[in-house]
Parts: sequence; structure tokens; C-alpha cells
Amino acid sequence: MLNLLYRLLLDWGLGDDLAAPIARAAAIVLVALAALIAHRLARGPVLRAIDAVIRRTSTNWDDIIVERRVLHRLAHLVPGLVIYRLAGLALTGHAEILEMVNTGAQIYLVLSGMLVVDALMSAGVEIYRSTETSREISILGLVQFLKVILYFLCGVFVVSVLLGKSPLYLLSGLTALTAVLLLIFRDAILGLVAGIQLSVNRMVARGDWIEMPKYGADGDVLDVTLTTVKVQNWDKTITTIPTYALISESFKNWRGMQDSGGRRIKRAVHLDIGSVKFCDEEMLERFAKIQYITAHIERKKSELAEYNMLNQVDLSHLVNGRRMTNVGTFRAYVEAYLKNHPQINQEMTFLVRQLAPTPRGVPIEIYVFCQDKIWANYEAIQADIFDHILAIVPAFDLRIFQEPSGGDFQRLGA
Repeated sequence: MLNLLYRLLLDWGLGDDLAAPIARAAAIVLVALAALIAHRLARGPVLRAIDAVIRRTSTNWDDIIVERRVLHRLAHLVPGLVIYRLAGLALTGHAEILEMVNTGAQIYLVLSGMLVVDALMSAGVEIYRSTETSREISILGLVQFLKVILYFLCGVFVVSVLLGKSPLYLLSGLTALTAVLLLIFRDAILGLVAGIQLSVNRMVARGDWIEMPKYGADGDVLDVTLTTVKVQNWDKTITTIPTYALISESFKNWRGMQDSGGRRIKRAVHLDIGSVKFCDEEMLERFAKIQYITAHIERKKSELAEYNMLNQVDLSHLVNGRRMTNVGTFRAYVEAYLKNHPQINQEMTFLVRQLAPTPRGVPIEIYVFCQDKIWANYEAIQADIFDHILAIVPAFDLRIFQEPSGGDFQRLGA
């Protein structure tokens, strides 16, 4: 191209001293103009045409590639390739300048290619996140580690281009700096190993509810990255935990509850021991009117009467024989009430049990599972259940244990 321009200028009547520099300048301008036109075409009509075709498809992955600007970054390679291929035509005879231009073009191509691969990796992560598998296995940490390697290798390539040495020559020289590199990339290496263990063992994934009191974390996992795990707490604050801390330390993952058929209700009602007593006929007659335990009362009365008769028990004293108690009848009522509650999962653990007496009375513990696992709904259902239980306690001639307050002492003094 340079010789063609030179001869053309000579034919136009220019002298040799003017034709040579003008021809070289024109060749440089033409190469730059070709690079600019190629870039405009790639970023303009070509990119818009590809984008229009992608928007008409029904698939989602190609839209993500466009949104992550993979094609936009790919278009930046075009002017670099044009300059790298055509610079020799414009700079013939100027080896030093040509070498500088080619070096610059190579560095530009390496950096542009790095950005393309980086955007492609990010698009791959976003495409993967649209799948169900991403909730169980996170690849973000692995991709981030690959990006670190990508940046490192690009740096090596840039230095090798500047020094005119083979990349393998530089990499072989880095073996002496292994200890330094391990120290620099310590968190990245630990995070990668921890991320692999977390993913393979399915210990934690995006969307899980975890608790880690040491770091003040109690909420949903937003992301598992190469070096940190981001947790959005229930007060909407964000806690970051080192990824390897989830391997080396203990934490609670509520995924098992979320995947199960219910959320546990475990709470006790403390009854005043002084209110526990045997049931007399008047009490049994009154309790028998409670629909949930009418059948229980009749069955229990028949069972105890038969036992006492067979064993010739002297019923003139309360100590003799077997008798029903108000606390036992209360437990039977609570069990029947919960069995008829529409929000209690009857297929999971179901216990209404009496625990060992304490200085705070006799604990009657309810251990059941609520079908609705949404936090607000669960708390409302649990509150409704215990509202009813606390209100029904006096109907069984029982009292809730409550430590005395200032008002109690005032009434006692009066």
C-alpha cells in the first residue's frame, strides 16, 4: 500500500522528497481510518443486527450475554486486529516504530480479550443462577478464582510482550516466588477450597437461612463468593463471613426446616404445683361437657372403675386406687385441641408432655410442628395456640405459675 501511494504521488508530479513522507502519512491515516470504520461497523450495524436477532429468540441465555455486554467487548477486538494486520503496510522501513505499534496492538488485544472472557464468565454465572441447581451448588467462588487466574495470566502475557520473552520463560521464573504468591493469594485459595467443600457437601447455598452468632449473622444467604459469604440479616443489615470460616467453625442452617413438612413449636406452660389435685365427681361432670375430651373422660372413668373393682380398692380414701387428676385431664385436652388444629402437621413429631417439676412449677411442654413455615404466619399460629391454652387453664382448676411482682406484694400488704 505504501509503494502504491508513493508511485501515485510521483505520477501527480510531486518530488521524491515530498512524495515519501506524504505517502507514509497517508498510509498511516488510511490504516487508522480502516480501524475506525471497522470499529464503527462492528459496534453499529453488525451489533444491532445481532441484538435484534437475539431479542426475537425465546431463549434467555442469549439475552443475558447481550446484557452482560459480551458482544460489545468483543467488538473492541476489531480495531486492534486491523491495526495489527495493516500496520506493516504503512510502516515499512521503520522497524522500531512498527515493533512499538505491534507491541501496543498485542497488549490491546490481550486486555480486550481478557475483558471479553471476564464478561462471558459473568454471563455464565447469571445463566447458571436461573437453574434450580444453583440453589444447591454455587459456582460463583470457582468463577471468581478462574478470573483471578485469568488476570494473572494476562499480566504475564503483557509483561512477556513488553520484554519480548516467552510467557513460559516468565512462568518458570515465578517458581522461586511460590511462597510469596501463596501469601498473596491466601484468602483466594482458602476460599476456593472452602467453596468446593461447601458445594460438594451442600452445606450452604444461596437463599439458605443460616445462623452464625460469632459473626452476628442471622438471615438469608445472598451470595457465596470466593472469599466471603454475604448474609442479609432480618434487620436488613448485611454481614460478610469469610468463606473458610463456614468450614472451620460451626453454624446453623435452617434449610432442613424449610424443606421439611413443618416448623417446630416447642414451648412449655408452667402450672402452679399447688393447684394440682384429684378430680371429684363434680369436676368430672364439668370436664365431660368439653367436647374435645368427652369421650376421653368416659373411657378413662370406665378404665379406672374396672381397675379399682378388680383390685378391690377401698375408695373411701383418695390415696387408694387410681384416680383422674386435673393436670392429666388438661394434658388430654391440649393434645385433643392440637390434633384438631388445622395448622398442625399430624405426620411429624407430636408430643404434649409433662417435664420434671422445677422451682417455677410443673412444665407442660408442647412439641409439635406447624405446617405454615413462613415466619410471620408461624408466629401468629403459635401465639393463637398459646393464647387459647393460657386462657383455658383456669377451667381445669389449675393456675399458671408466675413469680410475684410488686403489685402482688402490695395487695398482700393491704
